[in-house]
Amino acid sequence: MLSNNAPAIDRAPNDHAIDDPLALYVHWPFCVSKCPYCDFNSHVRASVDQAAWRDALLADLAYEAAMLPGRRLGSIFFGGGTPSLMPPATVAAVLTAAERAWGFAPDIEITLEANPSSVEAARFADLAAAGVNRASLGLQALDDAALQFLGRAHGVDEGLAALAVAQDVFRRVSFDLIYARPGQPIASWEAELRRAIGLGTEHLSLYQLTIEPGTRFFTEAAAGRLTIPDEDTAATLFETTRAITAAAGLPAYEISNHAKPGAESRHNLTYWRYRDYAGIGPGAHGRRIGVATTRRRKPENWLAAVARNGHGTEAEEPLAPQTRASEALLMGLRLREGVDLRRVAALGETNIAGVIDEAAIARLPELIVREGDRLRITEAGMLLLDAILPEVVRDPPAQKVA
Repeated sequence: MLSNNAPAIDRAPNDHAIDDPLALYVHWPFCVSKCPYCDFNSHVRASVDQAAWRDALLADLAYEAAMLPGRRLGSIFFGGGTPSLMPPATVAAVLTAAERAWGFAPDIEITLEANPSSVEAARFADLAAAGVNRASLGLQALDDAALQFLGRAHGVDEGLAALAVAQDVFRRVSFDLIYARPGQPIASWEAELRRAIGLGTEHLSLYQLTIEPGTRFFTEAAAGRLTIPDEDTAATLFETTRAITAAAGLPAYEISNHAKPGAESRHNLTYWRYRDYAGIGPGAHGRRIGVATTRRRKPENWLAAVARNGHGTEAEEPLAPQTRASEALLMGLRLREGVDLRRVAALGETNIAGVIDEAAIARLPELIVREGDRLRITEAGMLLLDAILPEVVRDPPAQKVA
């Protein structure tokens, strides 16, 4: 049963209502170095023409604003890459343009991802002055040897000092940790997680290490030089993580995200609840009133496209009703609250039998439950989410949602 303070349930079965707050994602693709586990659209460049990038982001934003008139922004997320490398003046320019184009909801959430280094922490006050009110820090581990293994440039002490600065200047703070690292004992992760909780943030993003194609870790694993925990150990780590965070008052509201009630990431909830969001910057994805948008991925190609066309769009693809319904299910079932089947059926322009396999749901009562018009994964089912979704979602789409 959900707490009274849990994220609100979708209120109606209708399609994307234009009075729903819009979300804006801004991608900054540059990093100081490439982490060996990272498959995000991040790039290392010797120099960046900051004025050219500011102007290009503003042009890309103006194009999206013209495509989505009459909306109000409920959240903005600067992701990357390493957005804390952006000049605060560029962040301020983007926020000013976004507010002029759409207007801000009174309680708008403006998040910026940041590396917890002393150099970047020195910019936090200026980023807060520019309008950022929520920071998401990539601490990744509270162990120096683990940080070195993960290719992180900071140590534990530097990371904790940056966290303290963030907590002092931003209204809300979250940080990431990666667990299920090679050779990581369960007791060691329990101690690290309890220490993390004790740092007092309202939100934690806790990810199991996965080996993604195209990364250095993938090459290492293929050569037999890297072994992640086996399935049983990984399952124990996952269950332990959820039990400890729940007991500490930061229950999982999404498969990898944990928060105090009311402190959930509103921006990410837009993705998971399958609402409209605009995406600008290299490789950014969007969902614009039933149209999937994709920006050119390579920074130089995106920049050239903006100069040529006034925007960095690579594709704008109208989504078939079945695809929209399937995407809504795939995203929404990641959430503890689940999905409103009336809304999913409306998206699919069909009855609910057209988008879910009710026989499969009946076969898995301990893993997925239907409660009237709401479908949700149980606590036991979250461990097996990747296996459950293809069983119950008809014709799941192959393309990326967010």
